[in-house]
Amino acid sequence: MKAITKTNYVKNIFFAAVLFTGASLVAQEEVEEKKALSISGTVDAYYKTNLSSSDVGAQTPGSSFANETGFALGMANLIASYEGEKTGAVADLTFGPRGDDATGGYNINQLYAYWNVSEGTKLTAGRFNTYLGYEVISPAANFNYSTSYLFSYGPFSHVGIKADFALSEDFSLMLAVMNVTDVNNNLTGEYSLGAQLGYSGQFLNLYYDGNANLGFEIDYTGGFDLSDSVFLGLNAAYQDNDGSGFFGAAIYPQLATSDSFTVGLRGEYFAESGAYGAIGTGVEDSSVFAATLTGSYTVENLTIKPELRLDNASDDAFFDNDGAASKSLSSFLIAAIYSF
Repeated sequence: MKAITKTNYVKNIFFAAVLFTGASLVAQEEVEEKKALSISGTVDAYYKTNLSSSDVGAQTPGSSFANETGFALGMANLIASYEGEKTGAVADLTFGPRGDDATGGYNINQLYAYWNVSEGTKLTAGRFNTYLGYEVISPAANFNYSTSYLFSYGPFSHVGIKADFALSEDFSLMLAVMNVTDVNNNLTGEYSLGAQLGYSGQFLNLYYDGNANLGFEIDYTGGFDLSDSVFLGLNAAYQDNDGSGFFGAAIYPQLATSDSFTVGLRGEYFAESGAYGAIGTGVEDSSVFAATLTGSYTVENLTIKPELRLDNASDDAFFDNDGAASKSLSSFLIAAIYSF
């Protein structure tokens, strides 16, 4: 009897251990599955005032975003992403004035699924932010809070399918077929083609829609670490839509004075072809030089950005403090961006 009792006791321990191990493995798999889903985002707000003109009427440069005076809202950005072994999806939602300007009030900044077909090939289908330009919609991903003319008049987002190829450690290639830029619902049957060739952080970008919307744009975006604390970003673009368009270039030197503070300058020249109307002069072939000095101070997940901007156009595009027409406009803002 003692021998039988001991044998049963050992069996019970063995079965309990098996059940415990199985339960642990299931729990571990559930934790790993939960880790595949991630939530991130930003919220931002700012205060802005014009220095060379009255704040009445909220006079602002022709570039996108940060175009209100007084205390103003940027946007709330909520990003849900799921990453599987070879596939995944991203839902990127925006709420607020900055998001409305970027999406036309659609609230969906990005919404796409992807498939890593092989180690060097990735397919993405849905709505994704543009590959053209140095700047992006999210204020957390830009150094300057206000945006450039080059970014503002290029595409914001595309709806279609793209294929990314890692050709080597240094070279990459992207090819895309899309609706015309910033069009969600294709009611015309017109499409666009896109391409990007990358080499060690430098990118040559192409977009073409046969003058259906944007027309043709070629864009270079890149940057170089000149030292451990100095970075230089570069952007140049040419766009044409049946004789009307723009061209220009921008430089982005930045100096990190500490782990928490960086100061940077954006110097941009932007010129219109024909009566493009971006600068607001009402004169054909106008141009503008814009200099934006931005400081960036980070504490934990909060970034404070004071910014001084001067826009100087070739023709009268603004008004001064007396209400007289002026070629220039200066403004100051301070923005708060929280990332999570």
